[in-house]
Amino acid sequence: MAALRRAKTALEAVDLIKTYSAGRNKPPVTALQGLSFAAAKGTVFGLLGPNGAGKSTTVKILSTLSAADSGSARVAGIDVAAKPDQVRQAIGFVAQKPGTDPMATATENLLLAGRLHGMSRVDAKARARELIDRFGLTEATNRRVSTYSGGMARKLDVALGLMHRPQVLFLDEPTTGLDPQARSEMWHEIARMADDEQMTVLLTTHYLDEADHLADRLAIVDHGRVVAAGTPEELKSALRGDAVQVELAEGDSQARAVLERVPELREITVDGCTVRGRTDDGARALPPVLAALEKAGIGVTSATLSRPSLDDVYLRHTGRSLAAAGDEDRKALEAAK
Repeated sequence: MAALRRAKTALEAVDLIKTYSAGRNKPPVTALQGLSFAAAKGTVFGLLGPNGAGKSTTVKILSTLSAADSGSARVAGIDVAAKPDQVRQAIGFVAQKPGTDPMATATENLLLAGRLHGMSRVDAKARARELIDRFGLTEATNRRVSTYSGGMARKLDVALGLMHRPQVLFLDEPTTGLDPQARSEMWHEIARMADDEQMTVLLTTHYLDEADHLADRLAIVDHGRVVAAGTPEELKSALRGDAVQVELAEGDSQARAVLERVPELREITVDGCTVRGRTDDGARALPPVLAALEKAGIGVTSATLSRPSLDDVYLRHTGRSLAAAGDEDRKALEAAK
């Protein structure tokens, strides 16, 4: 049974731990603290979390660019520590930073990638033409990559990762910095790869809408751990009721204490001027919430009700919003330097 489950699993990480030196006289930085997940073949699996949560470190370990201090990982059924060369043949890797030669053309970049993967010149040329057509780069084929827009350059990065027809494709923050149209085009291509080609895609992102739209399943990562995993709908539906969000005229240290006395409201958090909570019936709970704040002399600029989102899921499991987590983690990393 274990062998059968493994045959259907494209990615598996078990209790990964990774620490980095922070420099002289500073304690080491722990990037991963027992991170575990598994992804099925032919699916898009998302790692969602703020910058600094451990997503990129996980991808580096799975793609053999870094070694875990402990734990194990398998990609396409291959142990990454025992057989790294075989893993590299089975994967495509698109990093956050561009992987192209800006002074070369799209065709030249793709042919080089093909030859590095052992493809014949004839096969590499045919595959390069196929990918250039697929990503809509035909008119820019013979232009230097340095003249490309951000969206065009990112498409070429993904094409490089697909050149040798990998079983698993790693996309590390693939749409960061892209405009809405370029993001939409990239989303379409990522979904097509999983649906039409049965390729497994590991997507790291800090965009909530991206994870919600693309991931068949996802793991929410915080401080190097998976704090929740499932389909986006499973994770959201586990939060019953409505989300209440109130924007205060200015920050008030008494707001939380005031709202904790409103029986209809639970799971209250305060982030600057933003107050969030959950309730079984938003329409019923909102009037007493606003009345309590008014009675306490706390000004309100707006109040909204919404169904649970992935940010609510993140908030439930970590006690902070994804945006607030990103700010905190950036400050912690800067302090460690």
